[in-house]
Amino acid sequence: MINIEKVHGSQNSFFLLDQTKLTQPLTTPELEHLAVKLTDAKAGLLGGSDGLLVVEPATNQTAVAQMRIFNKDGSQALMCGNGLRTVARYLANKLHKHKFLVQTAAANLHVQQYPDLAPNVPTFSVEIAPVSFVASDVGWHNLSLTKIINQPIPELAAKLKFTALAVPNPHLISFVDDIHAAHDTLRQLGQQLNQPNPYFPDGVNVSFAQILASNRLFVETYERGVGFTNACGTGMSATSLAGHLTYPEQVAADELLTVYNPGGLVQTKIHSEANRYWIELIGNATVTHQISLPEECLHEAEFAQDQIKVAATGEQEAYLKFVSVFKK
Repeated sequence: MINIEKVHGSQNSFFLLDQTKLTQPLTTPELEHLAVKLTDAKAGLLGGSDGLLVVEPATNQTAVAQMRIFNKDGSQALMCGNGLRTVARYLANKLHKHKFLVQTAAANLHVQQYPDLAPNVPTFSVEIAPVSFVASDVGWHNLSLTKIINQPIPELAAKLKFTALAVPNPHLISFVDDIHAAHDTLRQLGQQLNQPNPYFPDGVNVSFAQILASNRLFVETYERGVGFTNACGTGMSATSLAGHLTYPEQVAADELLTVYNPGGLVQTKIHSEANRYWIELIGNATVTHQISLPEECLHEAEFAQDQIKVAATGEQEAYLKFVSVFKK
């Protein structure tokens, strides 16, 4: 029997699989197929999830392990900030370390354990980097702009301004006066730019944000390969930086920011050093369920109920109690 976990960061949920525990690691096509089946709301486990996180051996000597991210549609993401917090917690428990590097597709990233945000709400900080404003990294085409920072883009929306950056996932961000009233516009734009289109042919994560008060934001994201999600860690990080660049008097660097989202909240901190930006993302790393199943179930992506044992951890109740006191 093999153990996997169902986890979440700000209720951005995942299944976490440690390939080093398997007799025969899954191939990439098997992982893609598993991600599609496992995360499905009806056919998957425990109501599905937003993605699949895979822990594998690092290919360099500085990182303790490698994280791969598979979206609901089977595509791979370069990074996942909410997911990295849960992987950091898993590795911290496995290796008995509190601070280390995790290899991702674009960089080795610093992670560390933080004091719990609340009782039974384990908390980790992860580095979000590298940051780029270059068109080839963000992936826009057919727009007469070399850099997009608080710029109108009439081709996309008549009355909005946008900032585009990669962290390294590509993000397109707009600040709005009323994020709830703008929900349908976000849905329309997110769908448009993640279907065949001339502007972001590889798709893009689209976030709308509202400044609630000094150093307080609300962010909602239509995520590439997923759709609407309770929270997007790289999206909240990218939006924090976009807010600082656009509204520095309201969104400060080198100070803790509180970023609310439909799934709860995180804290971020914008850093600028050696002519580069990076963002610290701090938030929960919750394990909701421990799941035991035969290894062949993973290879075949078939989940017969009589072969699977599921145990709830009780951590979800603690997380919901924590976020219930915050008004978005």
